[in-house]
This record gives sequence, C-alpha cells and structure tokens, in this order.
Amino acid sequence: MRRIPTARLALSAVLILGAAAHDAWADPAKSAPSPIYGVTIPDGYRKWQAIAPAEEAAPLDELRLVLGNAAAIKAIESSTLPYPDGTILVKLAYKRKQSPDIGSATVPGTPTTVQVMVKDSRRYASTGGWGFGRFINGQPVDAAQHQTCFACHAAHVKDRDYVFTRFAP
Repeated sequence: MRRIPTARLALSAVLILGAAAHDAWADPAKSAPSPIYGVTIPDGYRKWQAIAPAEEAAPLDELRLVLGNAAAIKAIESSTLPYPDGTILVKLAYKRKQSPDIGSATVPGTPTTVQVMVKDSRRYASTGGWGFGRFINGQPVDAAQHQTCFACHAAHVKDRDYVFTRFAP
C-alpha cells in the first residue's frame, strides 16, 4: 500500500473543501465564452474528480486544484498521450491564507480564477489541439491574456501534450 505524505493529503483535502465552497461568481450559466477560443466554464465541473493540487509561489501566492471530466481522468490515470478529444481540465485558484482555526495551516482564501482547457484537435489545431479559457468573477479575461496561454504551455510541456498537471495518486 502506498502512503501519501500527510502534507499532500492535507493540502488536497483543504483544496477539495475549497472547491466545494467556491463562490457563485464562477457560475457557468453566467459565463461568456473566452476570446480567441470560445471556451466556457463547463456545467457541473465542481463535481468532477480532483486530479492534483498545486501551490503557486509569490507573486501569485495561490493554492490551486485541477479537476477533470471523465475523459481527463481516464487519460491521466493511464498516462495516455495525447489526451483524447473531449478531455476537459479545470483549474480553480485561490489566494493562500492562514487558517483562523489552525495557525500553522494554509487554507484557500479568496477565489482568483477558473481556468479551463478543452481538447478538440480539429477546432484548436493551431494550438496543439487545446482551447483555453481564463475567468475572473465568472467572466473571461481579455484576448491579450488568452494569447499567452498556448505559448506558455508550448514552451514548458509540449512533450506532455501541453498539460502541466500530473496525476496525484
């Protein structure tokens, strides 16, 4: 039996609880499509399975949780590359804050963004098969910010089908 380090397990639990408490500002029914890609916040994403937590250092200083739809979970668990069309990954990001109950614990604070990646190799052929959406208060950020998505993924994780996230067992 594999042991999961206590700190990772605690961070995962905190992020999952934070995802459940994510504010209504990320309501997909109120979301406009992202510029360039036309990606929206998917219905029901908060009930998807957690793939991995992440922590972003300063200046962002965020806790993040990546969720995946069924296609994403199946592909990431079996290390399938490239990801199949229909894969959707959603990253929830929160400002870090100290727990008011346990001073040594870091917990999710204010939600900052919902980021979405959608795999459709035909529609997004020019960006490695992926469409991107970044949302603040449930609304997409401007086109200039969306233009940076693929460039960053291509520069760092082209060999993993442009996906940063790795499955956290």
